[in-house]
Amino acid sequence: MNTETTKNMESRLSFEEFRREVLRDYQLICESREISLLGRREVLTGKAKFGIFGDGKELAQVAMSKYFMPGDFRSGYYRDQTFAFATGMATAEQFFSQLYADPDLANDPFSAGRQMNSHFATPNLGSDGQWLDLTAQKNTAADLSPTAAQMPRSLGLAFASKLFREVESLQGYTHLSKKGNEICFATIGDASTSEGHFWETMNAAGVLQVPLAVFVWDDGYGISVPRKYQTTKGSISAALEGFRKTENSNGFDIYNVKGWDYAGMCEVFEAAIRKIRETHVPALFHVEELTQPQGHSTSGSHERYKSKERMAWEKEFDCNHKMRQWILENALSDELTLKEIEVKAKTAALDARKAAWDKYAAPIKQQVQQSLELLQAIVTEGQGDVAFVSKTMQELQNNREPLRRDILKGLSHVLLRYRQVESPAVTALKAFLDETNAKEKINYNSLLHATGANSVHNVPVVPAVFEGEPVTLNGYEVINHYFDQLLENNPRVFAFGEDVGKIGDVNQGFAGLQQKHGKQRVFDTGIRELTIMGQGIGMALRGLRPIAEIQYLDYLLYGLEPLSDDVASLQYRTAGIMHCPIIVRTRGHRLEGVWHSGSPMGMAINALRGFNICVPRNLTQAAGMYNTLLIANEPALVIEPLNGYRLKEQLPSNLGTFTVPMGVPEVVKAGTDITIVSYGSTLRLVEEAAVTLEEFGVHAEIIDVQTLLPFDIHHRIVESLKKTNRILFVDEDVPGGGTAFMFQQVMEAQQGYRWLDVAPRTLSAQAHRPAYGSDGDYFSKPNVEDIIRVVMEMVAE
Repeated sequence: MNTETTKNMESRLSFEEFRREVLRDYQLICESREISLLGRREVLTGKAKFGIFGDGKELAQVAMSKYFMPGDFRSGYYRDQTFAFATGMATAEQFFSQLYADPDLANDPFSAGRQMNSHFATPNLGSDGQWLDLTAQKNTAADLSPTAAQMPRSLGLAFASKLFREVESLQGYTHLSKKGNEICFATIGDASTSEGHFWETMNAAGVLQVPLAVFVWDDGYGISVPRKYQTTKGSISAALEGFRKTENSNGFDIYNVKGWDYAGMCEVFEAAIRKIRETHVPALFHVEELTQPQGHSTSGSHERYKSKERMAWEKEFDCNHKMRQWILENALSDELTLKEIEVKAKTAALDARKAAWDKYAAPIKQQVQQSLELLQAIVTEGQGDVAFVSKTMQELQNNREPLRRDILKGLSHVLLRYRQVESPAVTALKAFLDETNAKEKINYNSLLHATGANSVHNVPVVPAVFEGEPVTLNGYEVINHYFDQLLENNPRVFAFGEDVGKIGDVNQGFAGLQQKHGKQRVFDTGIRELTIMGQGIGMALRGLRPIAEIQYLDYLLYGLEPLSDDVASLQYRTAGIMHCPIIVRTRGHRLEGVWHSGSPMGMAINALRGFNICVPRNLTQAAGMYNTLLIANEPALVIEPLNGYRLKEQLPSNLGTFTVPMGVPEVVKAGTDITIVSYGSTLRLVEEAAVTLEEFGVHAEIIDVQTLLPFDIHHRIVESLKKTNRILFVDEDVPGGGTAFMFQQVMEAQQGYRWLDVAPRTLSAQAHRPAYGSDGDYFSKPNVEDIIRVVMEMVAE
């Protein structure tokens, strides 16, 4: 009797716990729906600029969230608000703060108002340069809006788990991984699966066998374009059937679920996620029959492109509506209780909206009040255009929801009219405007790069030391010795790319190192630059130090999108809370032909603001740059000089520890008649030209910029220009590319124009791609004779 009673009590308790969980989930999806409805209203009334919401996806995301554990990573889609709420990564108030673009990181802890709503992020590195305990928190890589852009890094986030599980030397990093048990949950809209990013990622995941769970939210449309125009067979799961893993093949598992079927999704997700976590076999979850009750975004109405029949179906199969039906049908609650939950959800959303708006508006109201008091003081003084000041005050008082720009614009126009008036009130207003502009510059223009212990600028400078009998090696041997020491001493370093593993890269920088350090430390990849970068990005986000290779600089185009949209902007768009210290290794300049000798430096400089771009002239210098980058926690592109691998160099005795400072040019030859600024392979042409110029009495000062980003932070180039009064910028990018960038930095930013005796010059490659062959190279790119000719012309002026 007692045993039977106990079993009955346990059964009742179990049912009651289940019932409570179901009702909690229902309240959560109701709150999220109310937040979407309110968010749209805030945009349409002008309180927010733009909104994109997760209505219609609530139930699937609640079900998915149940199996997302501390240590896991989300790499997602901008409709994942319900998942963020369910996992505790975001609150409703924080969601509204981001919608209002609140620049206070305390209010919008994901981006400080720099990204639109539903773009979440979690910190991974402390200001002290130490990695946080990623296993103790639920993590999300910072969202970004370009379609499918989250996919490449998803591969890397999952691949890191494979390394943490299989590489013995990583077992001690228990704050970064618990034996590789972490899964990357990637989410994507069905239409975005048409992007190449998706296909390349899924192929690589199937090859590598990594714990990647990809959830495809399928609501039938890509904005206005229906699925039949997007996907072969009208179904991404059907189209991917050939990728399905079998007993004797790699690949991934494929699951189909209905986005309105709460019990069905929970059942499938529980078993499937457990399998991924245990086996590292990736999986695709095709979540079908979802709806989008408010259309794509606040930019338009879906009634324009959906039929009445489709609209009626969406109303009937709305996941919240179906969840409500299921609860009642299974006697888990009654109508009155559900209505109470729905009222509470609406109240909670309204309260969150009000709290977020009040916090956002408070500092602006304070700025308005201070401005009015300062303007009133000018009116009281009675000087100048008092009528204009009064009008400005009236406009500020009448603006019920002013922006910061409205305030600063009004004050700027007042001061423009009072620029010749000297009075205490005008002086006070100018001081207030300057102080406010400085604060807003921090709010909106800061943190493109890491600060503090994570910054390259705080790495101590350690000069190269050459002790005893000089050891002279080929450049590739120098860098090979360096990478050997690096892999030996730093277990978090991994090197990979096309041909990097077995043959040790096409220029032998890693020759023999796979055999010495293992296939997991130095390894080959497929020809898939986009996801090579993605692997590196995900690994770097999880505390590893990847050196991801692009075989030739020309091919940077293939991997540029994630480097530009994701990594380069990461520090800025997360207001400094997330770091991605990937090192992209490539080689470039002066090979042969249209496809292998491009030098698109202008493209790299402009697309990768937020990176360090290193352009070493030799491989010893490259080693010192790698040392600097690996001490700091910032992303970098290192472009090794392609024709320097067989040039002789001396081997420093402190090869593994000397550092090259970022943004500090080196004067490689002193001179008095002209300053010539260059870098990389072209610098050797300048040095050769300088020998001939000396014969004609022209003493050129040659400056190697060393890094293009950052560029000459101490203004050493302009100090040279003060002495020579002539300057020539030389590189092998197209006209208006790298040379134009250097020209602008020195002439404008450093005010070098003040010290010129003759017009400054740039000498670049031709506008077309380089022709094949040695003569093609000679006539397509700057040559020694070109440099001599231009310098002689300048000296003669």
